Amino acid sequence: MKTKAAILVSSFAVLLFVVVGSLGGVHASSDDGAYRQLQVYSEVLSRVRSEYVEEPNIPKVTDGALHGLLESLDPNSAYLTPEAYKTLKAHKMEGKADIGATISKRFGYADVVSVLPGSPAEKAGIQPTDIFESIEGISTRDLSLPQIRDMLSGTQGSQVEVSVVRAQRAEPQKVVITREVVSIPPVTDKMMQDGIGYIKVEALTKGKTQEIASKVKSLEKEGAKKLILDLRNDSEGEESEGISTANLFLNHGTITYLQGQKYPRQSFNADPSKAITQLPLVVLVNNGTSGAAEIVASAILENARGDVVGEKTFGDGTLQKTIELRDGGALILSVAKYYSPSGKVIQDAAVTPNIIVADQDNSAFVPVDESAPTADQQTKPKNTVDDQLNKAVEVLKNHA
Repeated sequence: MKTKAAILVSSFAVLLFVVVGSLGGVHASSDDGAYRQLQVYSEVLSRVRSEYVEEPNIPKVTDGALHGLLESLDPNSAYLTPEAYKTLKAHKMEGKADIGATISKRFGYADVVSVLPGSPAEKAGIQPTDIFESIEGISTRDLSLPQIRDMLSGTQGSQVEVSVVRAQRAEPQKVVITREVVSIPPVTDKMMQDGIGYIKVEALTKGKTQEIASKVKSLEKEGAKKLILDLRNDSEGEESEGISTANLFLNHGTITYLQGQKYPRQSFNADPSKAITQLPLVVLVNNGTSGAAEIVASAILENARGDVVGEKTFGDGTLQKTIELRDGGALILSVAKYYSPSGKVIQDAAVTPNIIVADQDNSAFVPVDESAPTADQQTKPKNTVDDQLNKAVEVLKNHA
């Protein structure tokens, strides 16, 4: 670890010298803390180069330093070497199957945000909050998020091996997942007691707003007087679809806005002509609610349009820009973030429900049997009591 730390520090120093040199020395006398630190980096680099056990491979460790530098900004920012960028572009041109799980990065490793029902990941026993320690033997600490997602996709019927870390399990478990072309489940609905209509959305991909609108109208025709919009484990989709979905329930107010250091504020306000219902509403969320679904939840909550019940959401919402570098590599850089109506950064603050109810299914975790040979044995038993949904029903019953 000391060796790795020394090499990493040296590569950061080299990187900083390059950056400052490219500025032409204009900021050499700046009071900015980053430039004052250059003397420290210079001293460390000098010591490493003169006293380290061997001459460091600067090009190699600089790639690692750039990877760490970008990832320290946010999970979606990344540095890709020329080889990695070439591979990523080549794979984008191919029709691909995948495992059907939303992946982000937490604590340096690949984190499973949610798993689509019926997906290869679910069949293999993968669960939300699982950590992929490695993919095909490569540590996910050494991979950017675009590379991780690329490695998990592939041709129909091909397999990928992941090393899974789960709470209350002593050792990582190797799991082989067979890739499939995954289809997003349709929006579903049902009538519940006391005139409550229930709508479940697995992902806010393109076209889902229209599906939700159709379900709302259908439930109202059946006599629904109140609505539950279930966005738990909804982490796939486009922010634009989240904005249009929120507008179905809002006839005024700010839904979200997008802003960055050099990205002018772009506000998305509710269009009264696109609102389709004013029925009392509860939105269900949990740790697997992310991205577009968080835009919906924050808009409903902060415009006082309805209640949000469940657990704090995951926290994701940025706009990326790909910047190609002279050597053939690339930076994938977050240039703007989505904000809640009150000005909270969704990426950083996530969405905290006004009515907190723990997910009993997660808290009643049953460790996987290490000797279990089948996917069924690998999957924890489902809790038959849905406390979050029951609370949503209770809230609506008490609504005047």
